[in-house]
Amino acid sequence: MARHCLSKGFTDFSAYNRTSSKLQPLLELGAKQMDSPRAVAENSDVVFTMVGFPSDVRDVILNSEKGVLTGLPKGGIIVDMTTSEPSLAVEISDAASSAGKFALDAPVSGGDVGARNGTLSVFVGGEQDVLERVKPILETFSGTIAHMGPAGCGQHTKAGNQVTICSNMIGMCEGLMYAHAAGLDLGTYLQAISKGAAASFSLTALGPRIIKGDLNPGFYVVSFFRPTVIVFIHRQTQSVDLRSGPLLI
Repeated sequence: MARHCLSKGFTDFSAYNRTSSKLQPLLELGAKQMDSPRAVAENSDVVFTMVGFPSDVRDVILNSEKGVLTGLPKGGIIVDMTTSEPSLAVEISDAASSAGKFALDAPVSGGDVGARNGTLSVFVGGEQDVLERVKPILETFSGTIAHMGPAGCGQHTKAGNQVTICSNMIGMCEGLMYAHAAGLDLGTYLQAISKGAAASFSLTALGPRIIKGDLNPGFYVVSFFRPTVIVFIHRQTQSVDLRSGPLLI
């Protein structure tokens, strides 16, 4: 995602990673290495964050000594693309607003393939006019950008997205198991059903990898588990009958 930004004209680019060696490909493209999230923010009008867990989001953005919000100039924008918690997105938005700054929650879908190809789907929570200011950057690595509503709505969308994907993946894998047991050619099977109502990203992007024996993960399984738990919690608090939730968890 960062490489797409650099290669498409956004060359005044500062970056930080807890593992410095991971920045090397970006440094070779002209990015400047900083020693903290705060240092990145002090040199930026817009800061994108994408880390592992909500606790990391809180530390990277809200830490009063080294966090992004502390270093960001007034009027600056934080775009958190981590799959995180809706309530934390609202907290960050409120903290940014109180400081004369702005924040969007903008998790993505499309996996490692979408990131490499620049075709990610981005689900944005926050103010529409703030989204318009950063949309040219988002467009460098995305195929779809959807404004979902106020702060937290991007994360709610990602949580629902993950439940849909998880259910879809279970069906895809069990369908492959059945086709194999029935003696079908799996390549022909995938081609046939991918043109009908069973068509999905999982089927077309992951199915061929599975039958080739390529089981390398695109991300951590906890990235599925966390938003699914969020949905399950909201199912309980909002009396929404989501019967697949316990199965997925």
